[in-house]
Amino acid sequence: MKEVLIIGESGLFREYLGAKLEEYGMEVVFALNGLDGISKMRNELPDLVIMDHMLTRKSSMEVLADKQNDRNLAGIPVIMIASSVDKRHVVQMASSNVKKILSKPIKMDVLFKSISDLAGVEIRMDTTPSVLEAHFNEDILFIEAAQGLNTEKIELLRYKLKELLNLYDVRSPRILLMMSSLAMDDTTPSKIRRLLEIITENAQEHLTLIQILTGSEDIKKIVSSSSKFSSIKISDNLAAAMDSLIGLKPDSFAHEEIVQEKLLKATGQKKEGQETVQMRFDSEQVAEEERDQLASIFNSKATVAVVDDDLIIRELVRTVFSETSWELRPYVNGKEFLIAEKDMDFDLVFLDLMMPEIDGFQVLEYLKKHDKKLPIIVFSALSQKETIQKAISYGINSYMIKPLVPEKIQKKAIEVLSSTF
Repeated sequence: MKEVLIIGESGLFREYLGAKLEEYGMEVVFALNGLDGISKMRNELPDLVIMDHMLTRKSSMEVLADKQNDRNLAGIPVIMIASSVDKRHVVQMASSNVKKILSKPIKMDVLFKSISDLAGVEIRMDTTPSVLEAHFNEDILFIEAAQGLNTEKIELLRYKLKELLNLYDVRSPRILLMMSSLAMDDTTPSKIRRLLEIITENAQEHLTLIQILTGSEDIKKIVSSSSKFSSIKISDNLAAAMDSLIGLKPDSFAHEEIVQEKLLKATGQKKEGQETVQMRFDSEQVAEEERDQLASIFNSKATVAVVDDDLIIRELVRTVFSETSWELRPYVNGKEFLIAEKDMDFDLVFLDLMMPEIDGFQVLEYLKKHDKKLPIIVFSALSQKETIQKAISYGINSYMIKPLVPEKIQKKAIEVLSSTF
């Protein structure tokens, strides 16, 4: 039986990682700080050490120095988890047999592969393509599930929710669970029930404060047929869902300033600290040869407008590009965008065609009349050939038909920006 020593002060991370490794027959020992860590390393002589870079009582570099000076410990491989590492310490880490340095927030599939390689234990993971994200806007917790449901991500969500509730200091959040473009198979019903169990056990036990937004009749049947979750309200209309969740009326939903404050503006954390785990897996990223180009584009200081009266679309775009350095500016209609456009130089515009006050075609006409050349990707539920040809005649860069897939949004944005960055 392989033994792993986990040295870290995050109880949630220790709990999640320890439970996962024990599933595969590994013995797990925990240390709460650096002093405790070097002591247990000497007593246990583990096969692998997983260590947080930020430790108290004894720093991680002091732990590594003590390890290197003890011939019984020097050969034990180490995985270091860090927000950032001083370049001066990298050489010392390498000489102390640090085999991997993983940055926070951690991509768990990378961590498990590293553990598997260094400990010689096969760790199998669910490879179902899945988007599962969670974030706060004010005291509303948005959870998005798309593409499919991945068992690993569902279980990881338990710890992500606890972490978010602590960092944002929210005790009883209202929750909007958005499930769109979800691929269905025989495992979907049990996975949906497990997802709801984790949400209710770790974030909100009162079902009246949970709203599901989905257009899928299959998902509606799965939830309504569950004796435990059948009382959760389900809607296929965003305005109705928000009205039910926080009491906003559909007419005020699109225009009232309170919506901007409560829903669209992402709030900062209320406590110091950082998120530990990453809900996206590295295996979902693009091929290695494309990463340099992606890094250049994603790290650029692009200003991107998202002009769409549908909050779900604006939230989807925000989620897709959450790891970039882009400044995303949401607008609920063409009028708001055109007012802002006079003072802003946008690098990319996502534009819906059907909106109140000033629609997408009127925006395109205005830009053409004033000789404003902006990279534009149109989002629309209109798929008639004549509509598409009309939009293309204004010189747009791409036309995407709703419902939208996150990967395709990202790919289109990269195609458009790669020619200008």
